Amino acid sequence: MGSSSPTRASLLLRIRDPRDRLAWREFVGVYAPLIYAYGRRRGLQDSDTADLTQEVLHRVARASAAFEYDPAKGSFRGWLLAVSRNELRKVVAREARQARGAGDTDVLELLEQQVDLSDEDAWEREYQWNLFRWAANKVRVEFREPTWQAFWRTAVLSTGIDQVARDLGISTGAVYVARSRVTARIRQEIEAVEGE
Repeated sequence: MGSSSPTRASLLLRIRDPRDRLAWREFVGVYAPLIYAYGRRRGLQDSDTADLTQEVLHRVARASAAFEYDPAKGSFRGWLLAVSRNELRKVVAREARQARGAGDTDVLELLEQQVDLSDEDAWEREYQWNLFRWAANKVRVEFREPTWQAFWRTAVLSTGIDQVARDLGISTGAVYVARSRVTARIRQEIEAVEGE
């Protein structure tokens, strides 16, 4: 998963068409969990986080029609983080007005935390993890269960190769092959989202 890579420009261009359901399904599958995790990490309740996610995706949909991708102006994920921060501020302010009135010190402290510079790092890590999970879920149906388990248990759960081979009743070589095959397919899906 490594370093940050840009969002695939063709996906960003495809979502300009609101009728391109495949592009939107892919976009939402990759980015909605990222936005949701951001809201939860910032202390929102589940329903408020769902509202935040919906509002951010709505903003993307409105902006996408006129979207011109220019990496020189900054990354798409950077822009998406800024939109998420702004929408989070609105959710928190709305919640403060409804629950306790404006100016509550807890709300002010939460808003002040929003400019935390580590936000970008956490956002990128969360994006990479969500992208991996999305790709893994997409390709899982392509593999028999023992192959998937050999991959998942060694690559994700960090269980030893020998232990997994014994548990699954296969050779250690078969575990290595299974892990390699699944990893390669997941990389292909990730590259399809991130790279041209």
